[in-house]
Amino acid sequence: MLIWLIKKLFGSYFELSTIFSLTFRVIFSFFLSLFSFLYIGPKCILWLRRMRCFQIVRDYGPKSHYSKRDIPTMGGIILISVTFFSILLCSQINNFYVWYVLFALLGYGVIGFVDDYCKLVKKDNSGLGCFGKYFWQSTIALFLLFIMFVIDNRKISDINLVIPFFKEFSLKLGIWYLLLVYFVIVGSSNAVNLTDGLDGLVIVPIIFILTGIGLTSYIVGDLNFANYLYIPYVEGVKELVVVCAIMIGASLGFLWFNTYPAQIFMGDTGSLSFGAVIGTMAIILRQELLLLVLSGLFVLEALSVIVQVIFFKSFGRRVFLMAPLHHHFELQGCPEPRIIVRFWIISFIFMLLGLINFRIQ
Repeated sequence: MLIWLIKKLFGSYFELSTIFSLTFRVIFSFFLSLFSFLYIGPKCILWLRRMRCFQIVRDYGPKSHYSKRDIPTMGGIILISVTFFSILLCSQINNFYVWYVLFALLGYGVIGFVDDYCKLVKKDNSGLGCFGKYFWQSTIALFLLFIMFVIDNRKISDINLVIPFFKEFSLKLGIWYLLLVYFVIVGSSNAVNLTDGLDGLVIVPIIFILTGIGLTSYIVGDLNFANYLYIPYVEGVKELVVVCAIMIGASLGFLWFNTYPAQIFMGDTGSLSFGAVIGTMAIILRQELLLLVLSGLFVLEALSVIVQVIFFKSFGRRVFLMAPLHHHFELQGCPEPRIIVRFWIISFIFMLLGLINFRIQ
């Protein structure tokens, strides 16, 4: 939108090739979202405090979390707002991939907001409930699939599933590809949501993943790079580099206030929406399995919950002291800051593994 406005106002007077270059827009959009968050963040935190939007802590959770009951939640509202308006200002809004991202961001953001609001009203951690949350997540994911593959006429028969680290081998899933795409969006959203349990724990891995996706967007969107690295070329996805830069800037701004000890939490409003956007971008880039590598930490956290539930219902025993995995280490007596930083390191390693994939031929 900003690009269109500059063209209209000054296009006949100035040489604007630098302003419209991808590099300039990536840098400009990053700082725009970062400083926008840093500016409005303190004001929003004060407003959330006045509205008494405080974190709801589970009674059966770690006792160290009781001190977090006076910390505002729903910081995802700021994340979504800054990201949304920065994308409108800095990206090419005629690129339909950008609108896929915005749809996932706002759709899952609404689900998270309603869930957070229900928690505040009920004064417990149930929110929408598992069924209600999953139903609406599925509804939005299926509608997004409908737009991608029916309205835009994206042919499933032309899509092969790219296998990371095996450049000359791919799978043709046919109609089953739609099921994979559905689980990538819903699974990514829920995995990020499950990981969001400690101060700053989830936002730094999100930054690492967005960095990996941003670099992947540039590679996949460049015909020469894609051919050289034996990966599918997708026209127009370079614009997602700008989107990733915006989300990284907003995430760093959020980390400024969310780092230990946190001044604000993102709540389901932020975790569900950012998780869904990450999954959506992986689908657009046709790198669904690469996302499993980049977001390896989130996968481990989600698997710990699945394993815990299966073992408890099947054998009446728990594998972990508490799931997700970060709570297990908390109950073992590991200090919260140490868990957070170690999980950041693990996430960084997964990002490097994902990027190494492009150099293996």
